[in-house]
Order: sequence, then C-alpha cells, then structure tokens
Amino acid sequence: MAASRRGFLAGTMILMGARNMSAAAAPAQGMEMPKRTLGRTGLKPTLLGFGCMTTSDPTVIEQAADAGINWFDTARGYQNGNNERMVGAALKGRRDKLHITSKTPGRTKADALAHLDTTLKELQTDHIDVWYLHSRSTPSACPDELFDAQDEAVKAGKARFKGVSFHSGHKEMIPFLIGKKRTDVLLMSYNFTMAETIDPLIEQASAAGIGTVAMKVMAGGFRSNKPGSPLHEKFSKEGTMAAALKWAIKKPFIHTSIPGIMDTDQLDENFKAVIAGYKPEVDGKLLAAQLERITPLYCRMCGACTGQCPQGLPVSDMIRYVSYAEGYGEFALGRDQFKLLPQEVQDVRCGDCAKCKVSCPNGVRIAQRVGRAQELFA
Repeated sequence: MAASRRGFLAGTMILMGARNMSAAAAPAQGMEMPKRTLGRTGLKPTLLGFGCMTTSDPTVIEQAADAGINWFDTARGYQNGNNERMVGAALKGRRDKLHITSKTPGRTKADALAHLDTTLKELQTDHIDVWYLHSRSTPSACPDELFDAQDEAVKAGKARFKGVSFHSGHKEMIPFLIGKKRTDVLLMSYNFTMAETIDPLIEQASAAGIGTVAMKVMAGGFRSNKPGSPLHEKFSKEGTMAAALKWAIKKPFIHTSIPGIMDTDQLDENFKAVIAGYKPEVDGKLLAAQLERITPLYCRMCGACTGQCPQGLPVSDMIRYVSYAEGYGEFALGRDQFKLLPQEVQDVRCGDCAKCKVSCPNGVRIAQRVGRAQELFA
C-alpha cells in the first residue's frame, strides 16, 4: 500500500502543479483534473468524483483529495451508517475546499429531515452540498412532502442544493423531475451498456439547468477489487474499466462521475483515464468486447422487466445486488440491500416456477441471475 501511495502522489504532484483546464478543453497528460459546472448550482466538481460507498480505507479518500478531486459522495445507509462517519473524519480538515453529498432513504418528511441531522453529525459538518432523495426510480417514490423537506433543508442552510438519485426508470424520472422544477441535480446510472436514446433526455435536463452526476459507470465492474485476482489483473492491464469511465464522461452534459474507488491502484487508474480521455478506436473496441461478455449478466436498468414477474420480484434491483457481490466484490453490500426487501419477496424462489415469465430485451438471463441473488443472500 505504501509503495502504491508514493507512486500515485508522485505522479499527481506534476498534475496538480499544472494550469487548470476549462470544461471545454480535452483532458491531456500533465494537466490537473478538469472541472465542469454542475447545472444552475454553479458548483464546479472535478470530472472524476469519488463514490465512497464501497470504500473502507479513509487514506484513499485523503489521497484523492490531495490529488485535487473535490467531489465526494456518500449516503445515510452506506455501511450501516459507518461510511458517512469515515468520510467525515477523512475530510474534516479540508471541508471548505471540496464538496460532500449524501442521500436519504426516508419515505416521509420527518424521517428524511431526521436522517439529514444524523448525516451532518456523522460528517462533522454544518451542511452538505447536494442532498439527494435516494434510489427513487418512479415518480410515486417522490411525494411532494419529500421535496418540501429538501426545501426546508436548503432554507435552514443544512443543504445547498437538492437532488434525486435513481438506478432505473430514466425515461420516466427525467421528464418528471424536469416538470416538477424542484430538483437541482440528478444522480443516475449512466454507462456504455445503456442505449444513448436517453441522451436527449439528459440534454433536456441540462437545458433546464439541472446538473447530472453519473454513477454505475463501470457497468457492474465484473472485476474483483482484490489486487492479484485474475479478473482484476486482466481488466486493469487491458484498460477495460478505464475505457468504461472514459465513455461515461465524454458527453458535456455529464458534469461529474462517482465511480467506487477501493484502493490507490484504482484511484490512480481512474485519474489517468479521465486525463487521457476517450479514444473510440481503442476504448470502443474494449467496450464492445466487454459488452459481449457481460450481456447475459448485467442489467442495463432499462425498466422493460418492471411488473413482469408474477411473484412481484423487483427483477432489476435483485440483479443489481448480485452485481455488487460478483462484479465489485462487495458481498455484504448486496446482502444488506437484499435484506431490505419485504420478507415475502425474500421468500420467493425462482425454482418454484416452471418457467420464467420475465423476458429481457437485452439478453440478460433473468431466471439465472435472480436465482443467483436468492442463492447468495436468502
């Protein structure tokens, strides 16, 4: 770890000494991390942010801040609340130089506001820069009382801006949030497996002054986070994960990204990828091969399977939980998310159905992947 840290910091000292880039400039070696303006907020996050969800080592967060990354994302529920505490401790001495965002799973105004007070305490700060309603994939999950809670938080100075996060339902959620005119920032899944038909919707959000933050940019990862594992070495060597990150940020309406970063090797890899920029002739080929590999496994969160399961299973969510375990090496995270499902959903077994009635237009093996979730977590 020490050698990796020294190597990363030595490289970034050169980057940090170079002149700042404008949003319109192309990333290049020898220049510091570029920034884009996050919609009407006026905030200028670095194009590479830091998704803290799977991070357990606070020194990696500290090194990211040392390297110039200024956007750090956590949530009330990550690591049973411990993630906010760790992020707060790691960033305490430099709060005025960077941006911290968090999220609430609260379903009522009272619960959400109580979560926010706990968040501020754990993060050791008097405000967060964006406060999201967490994982809202349908308009019905965003009642007006939660928007009211966000308004109250902004008025009290506890949050600067209001956001909504969602993994799926883009075609419904983006127009809904544009129309409501109560949201400043979208935090949404966006990666190379997703049809670019959603790009016009994101552009509409951008035209309305709404900022966009990309998550799940690695499309499930499908590499172990443990150095030395065959998949980690393969994908790192060929640059597949770096290519995925480059793809996700190549459009100007994506204002920052929050890939999960587990260690200094991934921090270094992601930093270099953003600086290098997307090269279709190289990165496009890597991603085409990766898409072929993961098509049977990875849910693109298009929403086509919603409501298809006669047993009422949330198919795309359950496949996402398997991706946490098998793609990112985060079994506990996948299990904890599965355990939040209603008990009657947890008790369903796909093997009890003679034939799966859910079909995926993108070729995901639904019964196999949902059955895998039940095998791993039930």
